[in-house]
Parts: sequence; structure tokens; C-alpha cells
Amino acid sequence: MSATGDAQTVRDIIEANCYLVLATAGAAGRPWSSPVYFAHIGFTEFFWVSSPEATHSRNIAVRPEAGIAIFDSQAAIGTGQGVYMSATAKLLQDGETARGIEAFSRRSVAHGGLEWTSEDVRAGAGLRLYRATADSHWILAKDGRPDHRIPVPLT
Repeated sequence: MSATGDAQTVRDIIEANCYLVLATAGAAGRPWSSPVYFAHIGFTEFFWVSSPEATHSRNIAVRPEAGIAIFDSQAAIGTGQGVYMSATAKLLQDGETARGIEAFSRRSVAHGGLEWTSEDVRAGAGLRLYRATADSHWILAKDGRPDHRIPVPLT
């Protein structure tokens, strides 16, 4: 597949799915993965709402490096394709949430969920807005070799 075709595959997978798997690690390096409903701006900024007490949120507070996988979990065996990303994640503070919560709310409403505002994710609220910024994307090469990922530039 061409670089243009690979980039379109990445975009299509991200658009078609509601959940990403967020992989984080705590201060001691113990890994943790969590599926989270997400919204995105472009194909490098990913937003979700979580409790600051969730394991992945506590992990991000001490170690912002994260891995992300987005894929169709209903694909038939041997036919699936996914997007793999390395990213840096953070809790967005008051004053940083407007763009992300607007994107999150728009996608949530489109999927039958709630409308969200910055007030819903302010400091002291039970849920907060997080952002992961991806610095690289990969997909699996469909060449029969196990775990043969190819980088996909989206620029």
C-alpha cells in the first residue's frame, strides 16, 4: 500500500471507532491498559474524560508517556487492522479545556451520549478532561509476517 493509502487507513480506523486502548505505566513501571471513549482533533490529539483517581489517570500524573491502540474488536480473525501510536498524555487544567471538550461533546452527542462543557470537567469536578498527543503512528503490514508494523506519517 502507498503512504497515502496507509495514512487513509489510519484516518478511517480512527473515525470508525469510539474507543481507544490507552496503555500507561506508574512510577515503578507497572503497565496498565484501559479502554476509553475518545474524541479527536486531527489525527494526533485524542481527548477523553476520566476520574483523576482512575489507575491510568494516576499513572499519567507521574509518567506522561503512553501507548494507544485503536482497532475494530469485532473484525474476523486474521482480517483486523489497527492503529498503534506513541503519545504524551496530560490532564488538562482549567483554561486548557475549551477546544478538547467541544470536540469531545460533539462526538459524544453524535454517538447518542451527553453534551459536555468545560464546567463539567473543571478542577474539583469528579471527572476531568485528558489529552494525548500522538507523535507517531503505525499499522500492521499485511505481508504475513507477525508484528510487522510500518510507520505512517500523516503529514
